[in-house]
Amino acid sequence: MSHYLLHQALFNARTVREIDRLATAKGDIPGAELMRRAGQAAFTELLENFGRPECIHVFCGSGNNGGDGYIIGSLAANENIPVQVYELGNLKTMSAETKQAKQMCLDAKVECKPFTINCNLSEGIIVDSLMGTGFDGDLRENFADAIEHINSSLLPVLSVDIPSGLSSDTGSVKDIVVNADITITFVGVKQGLFTGRGPAVSGDVIYDSLDIPETIIYEKLPSAELMDLEELIDYIPEFEADVHKNQRGHCMVIGGDHGTGGASLMASQACLKIGAGLASHATRPEHVPASLARQPEVMAFGVVSGQALEPLLARPTVLVVGPGLGRSSWSEQMLQKAMATKLPMVIDADALNIIADGRVVTDFENRLWVMTPHPGEAARLLGVTVADIQSDRFAAVRDLQEKYNAVVLLKGAGTIISSPPGRPLRVCPYGNPAMSTAGMGDLLGGIIGGLIAQGMDLQTATELGCCMHSFAADKAAEGLGPRGLVATDILAYLGDISNQRNFDEL
Repeated sequence: MSHYLLHQALFNARTVREIDRLATAKGDIPGAELMRRAGQAAFTELLENFGRPECIHVFCGSGNNGGDGYIIGSLAANENIPVQVYELGNLKTMSAETKQAKQMCLDAKVECKPFTINCNLSEGIIVDSLMGTGFDGDLRENFADAIEHINSSLLPVLSVDIPSGLSSDTGSVKDIVVNADITITFVGVKQGLFTGRGPAVSGDVIYDSLDIPETIIYEKLPSAELMDLEELIDYIPEFEADVHKNQRGHCMVIGGDHGTGGASLMASQACLKIGAGLASHATRPEHVPASLARQPEVMAFGVVSGQALEPLLARPTVLVVGPGLGRSSWSEQMLQKAMATKLPMVIDADALNIIADGRVVTDFENRLWVMTPHPGEAARLLGVTVADIQSDRFAAVRDLQEKYNAVVLLKGAGTIISSPPGRPLRVCPYGNPAMSTAGMGDLLGGIIGGLIAQGMDLQTATELGCCMHSFAADKAAEGLGPRGLVATDILAYLGDISNQRNFDEL
């Protein structure tokens, strides 16, 4: 089995429970000791990140997550920090370990009382220990009230293991969720923290193994894995001294129906910026002058039909089909001719919608392609709703991969990429809200296509292209700010990233 760095490995709740069980069975670490370590780790992080607070408000559920909260309460009291514990849930169903943790609180003279909406949260720090990884359903009314009260207080919040209301397996939220400033997660990093609503509500994510031996944690295969640009960047090919443009590949972008020529042009620009030797642009004839003015290095071809496109398809080594493609009869002809080739392809935007509509039929089993849908396109491809996709983005990627036999990149906060069978799914840890503007996905398609043109396999090109795209956007947002960032702003950063191996200097 491959070796995974713990900070990159992501786990589902079932696997974390298995590791807990192994820690007790093989590591001889009792459950009560794991709970004590979790409470101590959380309390230490609270002090390191927020300083010594005026007081601490601990919201405890009746599960083991609540037990961690009781430990935090007792530790705060022992440090003479005023603390108040608010209890929710069925106290009669507490585990032995949670009861023991509560008794530690009571022994430390901490007041533990039922939560009411009248509790005073005017100052201090809030600890969210309401619900752990076992939650994946609808909130009971008093829990929803407590979460709303926490969020409306505007006080700093530390969530224990997972923000309450967030699914640790999917990153989805059904009702309401705690908005944490810091989430400290234990044993295995929960995959839901890094996709869907997870990145928006988890704040800074801190991992603590609770000193469980790595040999025990490594017994279980992660369900997903965070990508690391510094590792992936090494796959960019080095150019020999006598290299020429044809050896660096030719990527053709097909798209740009009436009024949307900019999308396919931006994708073509990204091909060159990422290092492809040649880039061409097959689009509506009216867009050719703008393409030449904007980027004369891109070979621009005006095509009025599939028949006009066909002879041009003998030149490229990879195709990017979909940016600005539209859904007209012209669009359908462009995609049909592209599909008739045996070239590797990146399929995006309306090319995906045409496939979902069944207007262009292809042999999925014998095709080398990357699909890069956003949630709406993914929903159409699977015949479900956007809500279905967002309720479990991991499952959606697996379903798309199985149905279309493609490398699948599902866009959105915490982009997820499919993996070969038996391997963890890949999750992008980069990116920011400034990317939620038109054209970002067009650049991504061009980046991936440009990497494939240079000889990369589809999986590696998709992973590296995704990380370079999002990392470039992070760097652009640092310099330009979170508002007003446009897709072409990040083009200048792509060359820096591909040529600079010391990321601390970027």
